[in-house]
Amino acid sequence: MHAPPDIKPADWGMVATLGLVWGATFLFIELALAGTTPFWLAAGRISFACLLTCAVWLWRGGKVFLTQETAWGALIVSGVFNTAIPFMLLSWGQQTVTSSFAGVSMASVALIVLPLAHFLVPGERMTLRRVIGFGIGFVGVVLLLGGQVFESTGDPMEPFGRAACIGAAACYAVTSIIVRRLPPTDSFGLAALSLLFGALVVVPPAVVVEGPPVMPPVETLVIIAILGLIPTAGANLLRILVIRSAGPVFLTLVNYQVPMWSVILGVLFLGEPFKLALLYAMALILVGVFISQWGALNRLFRRPPTPNS
Repeated sequence: MHAPPDIKPADWGMVATLGLVWGATFLFIELALAGTTPFWLAAGRISFACLLTCAVWLWRGGKVFLTQETAWGALIVSGVFNTAIPFMLLSWGQQTVTSSFAGVSMASVALIVLPLAHFLVPGERMTLRRVIGFGIGFVGVVLLLGGQVFESTGDPMEPFGRAACIGAAACYAVTSIIVRRLPPTDSFGLAALSLLFGALVVVPPAVVVEGPPVMPPVETLVIIAILGLIPTAGANLLRILVIRSAGPVFLTLVNYQVPMWSVILGVLFLGEPFKLALLYAMALILVGVFISQWGALNRLFRRPPTPNS
């Protein structure tokens, strides 16, 4: 019997940070798409993040695997399926589906990871409590995004767009499992190579689908740089640190936070209307987190015995 992951306060902090950062990303993507095309936006942010992360990685010594055990095939697959493919699938899929459906598809990562981790990751058992908790959180996300979640856009390609969004969610789920199962690896090396392999894969399709890149306005370049620096380079490193420390199931808590922060930031900064359903949805999401992570929360707040007790 394998023990569950030892989830530390730092892991909770990183998951909360990832939720906020990725929730804010939708604001910047919306602004960037006014000056560039979807595939080149994905290529630009991944390539910029790759240059930054690789520079830091090489400055730190350029280590990859920390023992004699290597897994280059799994590392390459995780890089391609962690950035390039889901970025392209989402960019293409969101042309024919509602943004609400795209948000729910990202929340479904938690439900995909749960059974995969049960069979493939020691200590990550799919208990009834976890299933109930993640289910309640998923209902909260659907309520948060409203009744338009499953409405049809009328586009004949919509079924393929929905399949692309679910495919992107599946990519994130599978790479979470792969990263967790890798042998001891330098976190910066893992993040850098993940982005490098992603950049090598995303640029050729951008050229084929959208033609050679056109120089966007300065404002768009700044936004792409921000997207590359924070939600791509920085968040990719945090994601790897969380997976390696607390496991892929714990990381999926981020996917329930992202739609919540996206809606909250839209209300605060874009003047979008506030709806009472936001409070109900947030309550359901938090209850789902509480139920699914009861063991981790209990260990977190349990006071250790003092030496004199």
